[in-house]
Amino acid sequence: MSETQAPAKGLPLWLKLACTTWTIVLVVVYWQVYGPTNFLFFCDVALFFAVAGMWTGNRVLMSAPAVGIVLPQLIWVVDLAFEASGHHMLGMTGYMFNPDTPLATRLLSLFHGWLPFVLLYGVYRMGYERRGLWTWTVVAWALILISYMFIPPQPALPGSHLPVNVNFVYGPGKQPQTWMNQDLWVATYSLLMLVLIFLPTHWFLCRWSHKPAVALPPVTE
Repeated sequence: MSETQAPAKGLPLWLKLACTTWTIVLVVVYWQVYGPTNFLFFCDVALFFAVAGMWTGNRVLMSAPAVGIVLPQLIWVVDLAFEASGHHMLGMTGYMFNPDTPLATRLLSLFHGWLPFVLLYGVYRMGYERRGLWTWTVVAWALILISYMFIPPQPALPGSHLPVNVNFVYGPGKQPQTWMNQDLWVATYSLLMLVLIFLPTHWFLCRWSHKPAVALPPVTE
């Protein structure tokens, strides 16, 4: 067994099957509703990594998305709780209560709520692979660059469901940011993701991870 692979027992079969089934349905529905560019979002890529890590037992595939999305998605969970209670925090989950979006599509988006907990559980069971930090950093920066180069900041047509401002490469609001040169914003944003999200999460996961004990060979005299 390689150093990046978890023990054979890995994660429970029911969890693998449930997450895989959800992912398959999500891909089919989202492809029809939002198109393929929707899968450039950090959260969708993290879901694919996680499912692959579950089945292969590869700790890098489980650790990398945990570095990237556990913190933002936990904030998503809190924001959803605020919205559901009739209060407003960041508004990032307001779309979950938009009747213009089909209910089935909104329900599929609940993966944002359970994925961070699955990743934390997976890292605890399988062990955290420190290379997850740099793996996700490379993936995230590549996604930011692709989103900036090929995805528009705003819808081309009113009522369009095609993704825009993917991964907030044009700023956190509905309108492109105007605080600084856009190229400088993308560079600054990429660095802030590393410093404010990836590195603190890496530090936490290094302490959260439970690595199964390895049996030592008997001592012979």
